[in-house]
Amino acid sequence: MVLTLYFLRHGQTSFSRANAYCGELDPPLTNAGLAMAEAFAAHYAQLPWQAVFVSPMLRTRTTAQPLCDRVGLQMQIRDGLREIYYGQWEGLSPEEVNAKFHDDYVRWLADPGWNAPTGGERGIDIYHRSNAVLLEIEREYPDGNILIVSHKATIRIMLCGLLGIDVGRFRDRIAAPVASVSIVEYTSRGPLLLALAERSHLSPELRQLPGT
Repeated sequence: MVLTLYFLRHGQTSFSRANAYCGELDPPLTNAGLAMAEAFAAHYAQLPWQAVFVSPMLRTRTTAQPLCDRVGLQMQIRDGLREIYYGQWEGLSPEEVNAKFHDDYVRWLADPGWNAPTGGERGIDIYHRSNAVLLEIEREYPDGNILIVSHKATIRIMLCGLLGIDVGRFRDRIAAPVASVSIVEYTSRGPLLLALAERSHLSPELRQLPGT
């Protein structure tokens, strides 16, 4: 066996549905989000799982719970997997941010790796804290399937780090819609991307929901 990481973004929330910035805010899953979590568990429960690592936020813990219940694993909570902190942008739409914090917004769009949302975190900071979790997993689990339940920006940054992509390009190069799964296998030549933003475990109705 080889070490294989499954990066699962949490299911839909009211903020993802509205396309509003949500980092430290902690909304519950919508009914659709709950259905997404159950759909993931039903599809992936047959895999032999070694461990489940989860961001401490309610939306990620709720997404991970159905699979944990089916396979009998306790989730391991890691603060390094939480979402980017958007600072004064929390709860706002991109249009509102552009109007209120235009200069910061332009700088962030140009390079979110080294520019932070107003009062928030830079992409490079998320890289360092999330990469510490990946290094822990590598030490503790040399092989097998590991589920990582996290957030849109954090997952994209972790994938950039593993694949040798400039962290400042995480918004431009990596997709991570709600309840999507990206799969990375550790090979003798390094991390290999097997799937990006896979959502075939969701019904067509869930996949087609707007604003996710």
